[in-house]
Amino acid sequence: MPRTKPAKSVKSAPKWRRRPEHRPQQIIEAALEVFGECGLANARLQDIAERAGVSKGTIYLYFPNKEELFREMVRQTAVAAIEYAERTVGSGTPTEQLYVAMRGYWNFVRSPVFSTIYRLVLGELHQFPDLAKFYADEVVSRGLKLLSGIIRKGVDAGEFREIDPMIAARMLVALTVMNGIWRDEYTGVPLLCDKKDEQVFQEVAQFYLHSITPFAGCSAQADGAPSDTTLFIPSNND
Repeated sequence: MPRTKPAKSVKSAPKWRRRPEHRPQQIIEAALEVFGECGLANARLQDIAERAGVSKGTIYLYFPNKEELFREMVRQTAVAAIEYAERTVGSGTPTEQLYVAMRGYWNFVRSPVFSTIYRLVLGELHQFPDLAKFYADEVVSRGLKLLSGIIRKGVDAGEFREIDPMIAARMLVALTVMNGIWRDEYTGVPLLCDKKDEQVFQEVAQFYLHSITPFAGCSAQADGAPSDTTLFIPSNND
């Protein structure tokens, strides 16, 4: 009776067989997962290597240590989101520009990437002063500079009331982040899980734009009173 050839395995190819130029990205993706599960202090490069399907030595070809891997993870996620906003919000009125920036920021805040980074920043970066400064400079300050620049243009154009643009930018970030956290069912305080993302975003956008507008009645609108929002919210909100 002739011998049959063993059936070929249907198991997918391990990640280490991917093209070498893809390895840094797969290492970063694995780091995001491991950092999210174990935290930055407890994560080991060996664990990240195993998750990425590469050897620990391969990680050192691209990243000298865990801290630099964290930096690159932030550059490819949070910093990349800011860079995209810087490229795309330059047209239209200041109100339209701010609305676009707000929507982009909301989308990022509602992403799994932000959830992981936010937990690491709040819970662990105090243990890594260099990383804390890096995050403050490259993410927080840069994001506030973008938002405050748009707000400044709106003040100068008379679309927004006289207000310190940096303070207004900080309030916008806080408003967006907290509503995003309350929308997340995994945070432990899912106050807004009964609402859709778009509904919460529109509430944030309407409240905030009303609060900085110089139009009559803006004080009442900032308290959530009903109003005609078409004066403030751009029509093309895709």
